Amino acid sequence: MSDKIPVTRIPTHVPELDEVANVLTEGLKKNFANVSVAVVDCPDLTQPPFYLSSEGICGNPRLADIGGPPYLIPNAQRDKIFKFKDIAELCGLPNAFMIGAGAGPAHIVGVNSELMNNIKYAADGKVTNNAWVSKLDSQTGECILQKLNAEEFCLMGNFLLCDGKPGKVIEVKASKRTGDDDFMRSLKLSLRAKYGEQPVGLGGVFLVEKGKIYTHIMDDFSKTPLTSQEMVDNWLKFFTMDPTFICVGELVSHDPGYDLRDEHFHGFNMNGQGGHYHNDTTPDEVEYRGYFVIPDGIYRVDQPEKPLKF
Repeated sequence: MSDKIPVTRIPTHVPELDEVANVLTEGLKKNFANVSVAVVDCPDLTQPPFYLSSEGICGNPRLADIGGPPYLIPNAQRDKIFKFKDIAELCGLPNAFMIGAGAGPAHIVGVNSELMNNIKYAADGKVTNNAWVSKLDSQTGECILQKLNAEEFCLMGNFLLCDGKPGKVIEVKASKRTGDDDFMRSLKLSLRAKYGEQPVGLGGVFLVEKGKIYTHIMDDFSKTPLTSQEMVDNWLKFFTMDPTFICVGELVSHDPGYDLRDEHFHGFNMNGQGGHYHNDTTPDEVEYRGYFVIPDGIYRVDQPEKPLKF
């Protein structure tokens, strides 16, 4: 199956971690009153409050950008079904630890959903799958968060893949948001300002430890083609969610012409909430803490033939 999926490897610029820490420090100060960025040993991410499937995010880090919104909009292409193991093999890391954001497997979940990928493939064949999906209750319209007892997803995905080992990572702490840009966008624009058209990726996990979070959950597939941003916004269902909110995903500072999704993080908490991270809604209270690595390439998997027109 995987040998039939087109894939292109895009090299990325890989600056030293110390240099990136300095770049992020200066950039984040434009939007946050309190900023601390340092190169540290990765904490054990299997422990609370992270609940990830491997202890670290180091060892051969790379990004995978699979499919994309053109497979959902204007009409859902329900045959776009991917297996996590196939993606790991296509990215040259068959025993990958994989985290990130995507669309859940509608053919398994029953409806369209948001995916928080969190899976580890071991060399001995053991699979540690702590992935979640969030969907809308068909009766109440409220969020349902559930474990994903499957190894598939649909339509799109933006994942960090690595060996899942301990090692040096960039720790980012930021609190009291003073600007308009959210945490994720602040990171991306900091890198873009420094490196211009040299694509620099960032993948990992961050926590919203205090403050409320603005999120969305996709409704079930629209029966009407979604032909404008306004229609998409009306179709999505927006929520305010609670800390501690655990976000997994990746971003890239520049798209060198591959229709990359330049930022994509999904999150969940242990109170039954989960969805696509947009921003915080309590800027004076919010506190972020994240751990990131710099990948050495991006694997563009099954790129749609045409990008979205809006």
